[in-house]
Parts: sequence; structure tokens; C-alpha cells
Amino acid sequence: MGCCSGRCTLIFLCTFQLVTALERQVFDFLGYQWAPILVTFLHIVMVILGLFGTVQYRPRYVVVYAVWAAFWVTWNVFITCFYLEVGGLSKDSELLTFNLSKHRSWWREHGPGCQREEQPAGWRPPDGQALAPGVGCALAHGYVEALHSALQILMALVGFVYACYVVSVFTEEEDSFDFIGGFDPFPLYHVTEKPSRLLFKRAYLPA
Repeated sequence: MGCCSGRCTLIFLCTFQLVTALERQVFDFLGYQWAPILVTFLHIVMVILGLFGTVQYRPRYVVVYAVWAAFWVTWNVFITCFYLEVGGLSKDSELLTFNLSKHRSWWREHGPGCQREEQPAGWRPPDGQALAPGVGCALAHGYVEALHSALQILMALVGFVYACYVVSVFTEEEDSFDFIGGFDPFPLYHVTEKPSRLLFKRAYLPA
């Protein structure tokens, strides 16, 4: 397949997904968001699996990646609804931290244009409490997280389409290779061996 084929496009897409997933993982760690950390780790593993299957012509691995892409879309739709507080969800709940801490998204305090409020000398937040959110933010942290999820949804949808295409191409290539005798135990063209008795047959020359 050429460089502009679906296979090469899927390789590039998986590589870009790895970069964005690692970036998101870093900020989830900084915000102590344990549920997204676990799911993003699985996402990284599945993308690596899909990348390996695409490079090594392993359609089964690409199928696993395609199935995961559908789940990844569902997860990011949930994250978007969570931070936009759709359907009764609240971005201030402790759902994503497994109730282990009251930390929130890292972007809540360090978003674009956010400024930290100066606290009195010696003041510390209570144990397990989240720090005060930044003020004057150009974009609320809920929208920043929603934009991250929207990008992941877009890439997952495109990846799913290309994964299905690549699997179909791999399957067609395997079928055509089998059709021309690629898996036959004997060559397509072979010379019929003469019986061994003919090798010892005496030749008579004319008188």
C-alpha cells in the first residue's frame, strides 16, 4: 500500500493519539483524577496495540483497537457531560477521584489567564480539601476539559473508520493470497516425476 493509504493514515493517527493521551494523562495526574488516569492508561495500551497491528499486518489487533475506540468515544462523552454538568452531573463531585480526595481538575487553578488569590500568611487548606480556584480565567476549567474530550472523540471516530477500512484491506489481501495458492502445501506448478523403473529401463539402439 502507498504512503497515502489508509494504513499509513491510521499509523499517523495512532501516533497522534498517543501524544494527546500522554498529555492528558499528565494533567490528570496533576489533578489527582484517578478514574481518568486508569481509563487513559488502558487507552494508551489499546492504541499501542492498534499501532502494532497496523504496522505488522495483524487485523485482529486492529479489530481490538476499533472496539476500544467505540468505548473511548462513550467515555469522553461522559466526561464532557460531567464537566458541562449535563443530566444532573456536577463537576464539583468527587466521582472522578473515587472519593479519595477533594481535588478537582488541574485546569481549575491553572487554566488560561487564571490568577491565584493571595491567601493570608500561614493559611493552609484543610487536609484533603481542594485549593481555591483561580480567578479571572479566560476559559473555565469545565470547558477546557470538554475541549480535550471533544478532540479525543473526533480522533476516536476517525480512527474507528480507518481501522475498519484497514481490517477489510488486510482481509482481502489474505483471501487473494490464499486464492493464488499461497497457502497450498504443494507448488501450483510441479513436474510429474517419472516412475523409478523408467530410470533403469535399458535403451536399445537400432542396428
